[in-house]
Amino acid sequence: MLIIGIDPGISGSICFLEDGIINDVLEMPTMTEGKKNKKQVNGSQIYNEISLRIKTYEKKNIKVVIEQVSAMPGQGVTSMFNFGQSFGILKGICSAMQLPIYFVRPAKWKKYFNLINSEKDASRTRAIEIFPYFSSNLSKKKDCNKADAILIASYFHETYKNE
Repeated sequence: MLIIGIDPGISGSICFLEDGIINDVLEMPTMTEGKKNKKQVNGSQIYNEISLRIKTYEKKNIKVVIEQVSAMPGQGVTSMFNFGQSFGILKGICSAMQLPIYFVRPAKWKKYFNLINSEKDASRTRAIEIFPYFSSNLSKKKDCNKADAILIASYFHETYKNE
């Protein structure tokens, strides 16, 4: 089974986990928009990247797990709107591709990996502990978003049969 774990947002990532083994992790494809060159997710590139990696699988053997995000206190309305827009684009692409989508709240997968009330970078450390063969791809501090996508996919892989 192929699990696609997605940490949504401009700086998010997409993980492709097959039978508990990381096939690939990519940073969220983005593009610039308008005069201010603001970044936004690139829906067509996301579609192409997912299509490329699932073409040998039957859809019944693919699960997409997206982190269920919501508004956070103290976040500005513009950034929250952009974050929600990214989430909606991902949801729309996976729906249009007729892939089964599951949502997991950050508190749920973070609790599973003992990451509640920890630093953002703790997820990178945890992902390296679980997947040491992938550590060279998680060597930079900015790779914590890749680690989040990996842990989201891994959480689903380890728990979905129980639910």
